[in-house]
Amino acid sequence: MLWLLLLQVVVSCLWLGHSEVVKSFETSCPQFFFRETPPNEGLEPQNPAWICQRYKNQYYFATLYDRKMRIPVYSAYIYQPGPGKRPKTWLVEPQLIGPTYPKTMEKEWTLLNRYNVSLEKISQSQAILHDYKNLTGLNRGHLNPNGHHDDYSSRMATFTLTNIVPQDEKLNGGAWNNYEQQTMIRNTQGCTNTYVIVGAVPGNNYIAKGRVNKPSHLWSAACCVMDNNYIKAWAVIAENDKNQVQLLTLGELEDTLTELYGRGQVSLFDSDCPRE
Repeated sequence: MLWLLLLQVVVSCLWLGHSEVVKSFETSCPQFFFRETPPNEGLEPQNPAWICQRYKNQYYFATLYDRKMRIPVYSAYIYQPGPGKRPKTWLVEPQLIGPTYPKTMEKEWTLLNRYNVSLEKISQSQAILHDYKNLTGLNRGHLNPNGHHDDYSSRMATFTLTNIVPQDEKLNGGAWNNYEQQTMIRNTQGCTNTYVIVGAVPGNNYIAKGRVNKPSHLWSAACCVMDNNYIKAWAVIAENDKNQVQLLTLGELEDTLTELYGRGQVSLFDSDCPRE
């Protein structure tokens, strides 16, 4: 019996290291979710990919990716802000092309030149740099922002196009930025651990000749554990054509997302995270 248990452990460990595009977050990178509980199926698209975002052989956050819309559904991470340089290099996810490609995010250049992958092949499964060229009124909006991380590698990991959506330029540099940089600092006072999920609701418009969806809304939810084991939560949502962010309870955001996605009741966090 013991050897069977040991065999299961060994096999599971081998499988954990095998792939960046994984079968479920519960078994591969659950540490980025409060009580190791990812959102339920209410957000899942038709053609999803579960990505444990890996850079330099380490997991930094988790992303549910929509292969058809070529945008992330959400990114989940632990809030650990710190000062530092903003990276300039953009990366893609090799394992969206296929499981034989590298487990860690890479530059397009690396895939083209070292692995002889064509740009067309990369572009079939995800957005590429060219999709975000010559945008008007939109720019590359991080779901998991680099400023919420405290060292260069963790910030670099956020610069994958699987963590990016076409975001309204004024919103990205205005009210959304204020929420990321100011409201989050205020709201996390006294928190020992803050679990964050940031998402995008697919819209009716596209960039790059219909290749990449422009979300209709962006949203963010946080669940924070305080010193005395008190748990608090908050949430926001923004329309992706207005420079405004609306503050909500977690329950209000889940109900709003249930309506917007239309795939059944949405649950973002474990039930111990307060909805009121």
